[in-house]
Amino acid sequence: MRRFFASIFRFKCVKDIFVFLLLVCLTSFSVAQELTIYTEDWPPVNFKNGNAVDGMAVDLVRALQARIGGHQEIRLVPWARGYKAVLEEPNVMLFSVGRTPEREKLMRLLGPIAISDTVLYTRKGQAERLRSLRDGIYSLPVGAYRSSIFVDVAKKKGFQHIEQANSPQIEANMLLAGRFDMLVESSVAINQILKGIGRNSSEIEKLTVLDSLELYLAFSLNTSPEIFNAWENALRAAKKDGSFQKIYQKWFPDEMPPMDVQRLGPADRP
Repeated sequence: MRRFFASIFRFKCVKDIFVFLLLVCLTSFSVAQELTIYTEDWPPVNFKNGNAVDGMAVDLVRALQARIGGHQEIRLVPWARGYKAVLEEPNVMLFSVGRTPEREKLMRLLGPIAISDTVLYTRKGQAERLRSLRDGIYSLPVGAYRSSIFVDVAKKKGFQHIEQANSPQIEANMLLAGRFDMLVESSVAINQILKGIGRNSSEIEKLTVLDSLELYLAFSLNTSPEIFNAWENALRAAKKDGSFQKIYQKWFPDEMPPMDVQRLGPADRP
């Protein structure tokens, strides 16, 4: 009889262990698989390189995926499509997203993964003339990437006429073709944008720095907490062990990487 009950006890223990391990595996699978990842063509942070996606943020996301055990495809889409998805669909991640107070209410942000200046540029030789206009400069057309944070910054700074283009490359071509005299762009992106259209930074000059831009990984509000927490833990580990710094300095050798980790969004407000 004792042997009978001992056998049952051993059977129950083995069964419980099996069920526990199965639940752990299912949870890991859920965290790794249930996220749709979008990015945009905005070099050198994230961009199309032949048939693949590349860039500083792409390298980082892949490194974090390796820690989590995820293998989701990074889909390069127009900014407006990715932004709509992160606002409306569950378990979506979009990068790289500029932090604003408005966006903190609309999505969950994890980062920063990069920091740059938001700069007002003009064609070479035009800066002195434009500065002489003083407040009159705000009535002139200024170019910005459609639906981007650069449009928001230009509006907040008082520019009244904003010409929005469907890609950073189109807006750069429009500036150099004289369609408008000023362009709002990121200091870390402008050189690669110009290179992508066969031009270079000697053809433009800086008017002024409008703002500082922090870039984040953005998650839809109804993303599973398990998924978001897994990505946060992976980012914290990458910044702690030095792998984040290596990725950052590969792409931005003269810049200091942001080493803090913040999670922002309605769920994190008191």
